[in-house]
Amino acid sequence: MINAKKKRQATRRAAHKKRALEIANTFEWLITAFVLAFLFRAFVMEAFRIPTGSMADTLKGAHFRLRCPQCGFKYDYGFVPEKYGFAKDSIPNTNLKSYYSRCPNCGYYRATGGSMPVSNGDRILVLKCIYQFFQPKQWDVVVFKDPLDPKINYIKRLIGRGGEKVEIIDGDVYINDRISRKPPKVQNELWMPVCNNDFQPIQPDEPLFNHHPWKQPFRNTETSKWQIDKDNPTMFRLDSVGNRVNTLVYDTNIGNDFKVTYSYNDINYYQYMPFCSDLMVSFYVSRSRPQELIGASLSKYGIQYRASVDSAGNMTITRFADNKEVVLQSKTIEPPDPDRAILFKFTNLDHRLVFQFGDYKLVHDLGRGPDDAGPRRPDIQPQLTIFASGYVTVSHIAVFRDIHYTGAKFANNGKGGRATEGNPLLLGKDEFFVLGDNSPNSEDGRWWTAPGIGNAGKSYRAGIVPRDYLVGKALFVYWPNGFRPYRKFPFGVIPNVGQLRLIHGGSNETP
Repeated sequence: MINAKKKRQATRRAAHKKRALEIANTFEWLITAFVLAFLFRAFVMEAFRIPTGSMADTLKGAHFRLRCPQCGFKYDYGFVPEKYGFAKDSIPNTNLKSYYSRCPNCGYYRATGGSMPVSNGDRILVLKCIYQFFQPKQWDVVVFKDPLDPKINYIKRLIGRGGEKVEIIDGDVYINDRISRKPPKVQNELWMPVCNNDFQPIQPDEPLFNHHPWKQPFRNTETSKWQIDKDNPTMFRLDSVGNRVNTLVYDTNIGNDFKVTYSYNDINYYQYMPFCSDLMVSFYVSRSRPQELIGASLSKYGIQYRASVDSAGNMTITRFADNKEVVLQSKTIEPPDPDRAILFKFTNLDHRLVFQFGDYKLVHDLGRGPDDAGPRRPDIQPQLTIFASGYVTVSHIAVFRDIHYTGAKFANNGKGGRATEGNPLLLGKDEFFVLGDNSPNSEDGRWWTAPGIGNAGKSYRAGIVPRDYLVGKALFVYWPNGFRPYRKFPFGVIPNVGQLRLIHGGSNETP
């Protein structure tokens, strides 16, 4: 009896010891996990929230999520808490009225009215310490300590590196007097919409489309025979006998012009914006009979560049100036299939012409010097036309402009900044220059007036980010402005899965 009791007590003591050991092991694992998480956050990867719109539309700060009530095009408008009487960098959990904004597609001025929630800024993952082992690449999106207040983290796009001369000329970045071209994945993030013909207003007679009633911005020249499809107003049909060329002109007096405007920003500065002449037009074309020609024309500084392909498969890029047309590039491809719609895309970007027709591509380099695309005339607005002969149908027309780095503050209406035309910046060792993608509304290296603050009384040159202040490379948007489950819920806890995305930066590819 006594032995059985002792055995039970020994069993209980063993169970207590085992439980205590399990608890101790659990705490050990928790402490280890905490230490590993701390080390991971400190040295490997950390989450950041985008506080402002200086990198919009690539990365958004707090904003209003809008949809044009006329054409249905989605866009965002930046939330500035100070305008509403809130503290800087605060996000209210109440619905507010957005300020006056303009649709970047149809030009409809959306009046204030009706309240809506403020969407949180994008939350991103930043790869830290990468620049301890690898050199930063141009066009990387980097997080760094604000040189004027190192307690604050900033995020911008890296433009210039040590030993390079940086100069912004007519919106383009020049490194050592040669235009710098973006890697393809970066460029895809930087295209800004001008017109997507698939989105058309439901009440075009309202006089609020760029201060007038809406009209189709693609219009015929006097003798052209293009017609809007009766069953689908987003399509154009051409029934023309012979080789006569018929032209559709994109009219900037009717549709959005090519100024460097951002739907994310205050519309009061639109009038001061310069023109952007780096453009892309794309559409689908289908044919019904032989002997057709289809093409598009983009002008820059008054010089027209034309891309065309005929039914025999002759694919051509030409230059037209002073009443003379010169062939720049040409090749013969398989004749187009008349039974299917084929993508036609023509781009004039960073002094390079790219013509894509289906799976075929034709490229012409205009040169990398500032004047290689002709005498610079940034005061001349570019022109866009679509031309064809024969029996052709065109659909899904879309027009985009490139990012354009402005050369003066206050919506390009003030004094020129650092690294702008005529005021190049030569970077020393371990010095970097950064710009915001939302160029007219970004406090970046162009405008920093005071020297950077370093440790132990050390200071850095004004306008540069020292290597010591690089925190890491922006990698992934893991929480893009989520949705609220109901109107008065304080946070957007439902993830916007469709906006999860990688943040593309520099590349070793030769652009």
